Amino acid sequence: MTVVAETADATESDAEVIGRAVRQPEAFAALFDRHYRRIFAYAARRLGAGIAEDVAAETFLIAFDRRDRYDLGRADAGPWLYGIAANLIARHDRAEARHLRALARSGEAVAIEFDADAVAGRLDATAVRGRLAEALAALPAAEREVLLLVAWAGLNGPDVAVALDIPAGTARSRLHRARTQMRAALMIEDDTETEQ
Repeated sequence: MTVVAETADATESDAEVIGRAVRQPEAFAALFDRHYRRIFAYAARRLGAGIAEDVAAETFLIAFDRRDRYDLGRADAGPWLYGIAANLIARHDRAEARHLRALARSGEAVAIEFDADAVAGRLDATAVRGRLAEALAALPAAEREVLLLVAWAGLNGPDVAVALDIPAGTARSRLHRARTQMRAALMIEDDTETEQ
């Protein structure tokens, strides 16, 4: 008897793919195909491309090993994968701080979204140089993690809470503190530009 593996179709949710991958490990490749580029891009923004490839690959190895523990009630595995990546990135905290400081020195644009009026929404797109990278590096790791999951990974507040396995209120308060500090850093930059 020949066993033919089912392939994921576009209408199959991540949870369905993961559920099937418990029985048919090769089915997990569909989840990798759907999410690898976004996880890699997020890690690259946080740590630089050199480390990002390893972080992204390890994210999927860990997810594969834990596929039988995934909450199949969550159709989208994105927050779960970002949570794994965030934990791996946390191990590279010094590398991230060095990367942000290097961006600050080089003047290379750091794209981040910032919207002071949004309660838990996405940040308004702006390209900001050195000062913002310095401010990001100065944020406490927990606040930086929440801010960047919202700004760079595109997660909403409840998804950040799931990704980091923290209460939603904690995610909101960390995001608020991070936004306040980033707003202050941008105000300082604006003041220095108007004086010149």
